[in-house]
Amino acid sequence: SEGGQIVAVCLSQRKGPKKPTDQGLLKQDHGFVGDVHAGSARQVSLLAIETVNKMLSALESINPDRMRSQDIKINPGDSAENLLTEGIDLMSLHVGTRIYMGKEAILEVTQIGKAFHRPGFYLLPV
Repeated sequence: SEGGQIVAVCLSQRKGPKKPTDQGLLKQDHGFVGDVHAGSARQVSLLAIETVNKMLSALESINPDRMRSQDIKINPGDSAENLLTEGIDLMSLHVGTRIYMGKEAILEVTQIGKAFHRPGFYLLPV
């Protein structure tokens, strides 16, 4: 569906959180040039800003004093996503779904989420 947008493009040469950048170069069958996951099975990861906002609201309702006193935020790239989206219902996508980005780029969903490697708090890109 139309109307969704990319809020941030985030890249990193190492595993873990990514840093927002002004732009990224998508290479066919490779992913973002210069990103650690380029060329892998998970070339590009997406996370909806709506998911981030729900998580922040949930944390705020659990412990508002700590959220305020420690100025806890989830910034673009903190969850290792390449694309922070808005207005795209990522949770409704299925493996094989194609996402058209502008006139030139097409992403195909090949995996939903990823396996947990250790117990703890996770906010994972789709």
